[in-house]
Amino acid sequence: MYDPENRLTDAYDPEVGTLPNEDGGRDEENVVKTGTTTVGLSTENGVIIATDRRASLGGRFVSNKQVQKVEQIHPTAAMTLVGSVGGAQSFIRSLRAEADLYEVRRDEPLSIHALATLAGNFARGGPYFAINPIVGGVDEEGSHVYSVDPAGGVLEDDYTVTGSGTMVATGTIEGQYDPEMSLGEARDLAIRAVNAAAERDTGSGNGVVLAEITDEGVEIDAFDDYESAE
Repeated sequence: MYDPENRLTDAYDPEVGTLPNEDGGRDEENVVKTGTTTVGLSTENGVIIATDRRASLGGRFVSNKQVQKVEQIHPTAAMTLVGSVGGAQSFIRSLRAEADLYEVRRDEPLSIHALATLAGNFARGGPYFAINPIVGGVDEEGSHVYSVDPAGGVLEDDYTVTGSGTMVATGTIEGQYDPEMSLGEARDLAIRAVNAAAERDTGSGNGVVLAEITDEGVEIDAFDDYESAE
């Protein structure tokens, strides 16, 4: 039952209220974060999402070199894991559960726009900590890439980049992206963007995870180095 005195009991309706500002005593220096570079590219034939594989502690120590930062959340959509690992993992589980529940009730999957809107509502009203994911997918209207900011803002674009390596990766993509490029060309560009970011951003590195999304489904592969991913 919804308790108006406890706004955390209704995470799915952000208009009910706002979350308390206190961080509950969390020590942000000891939160495991992905740091990260995540890239989403939309093409006529599908979507490519690419991320690095590094998790860091306090931005200074590499705590894990094999993080999979892309997860399937829908029959033809995936989302990246960006920010604090715990918050992002919880966010993905919640969004996947809601997408599955919708499909069971309606006998059809959520549209990608509705999925991204739901993600924004969760980010704005739910108890999630420091997330900034990309949602990419394909539906009857075509290919879509959305960025979701920590305050719940949802923006669709032909391509988007989030994470600590954003500036370098965006510079790599800018001027080379073409909405009519093939999935293979988009894949190569996404790999180059993540690799470039890893050269300069200490929060990114240790290989690449690639998700290829079409109207037939989601395929995710992980590579220890950039050469083997090409």
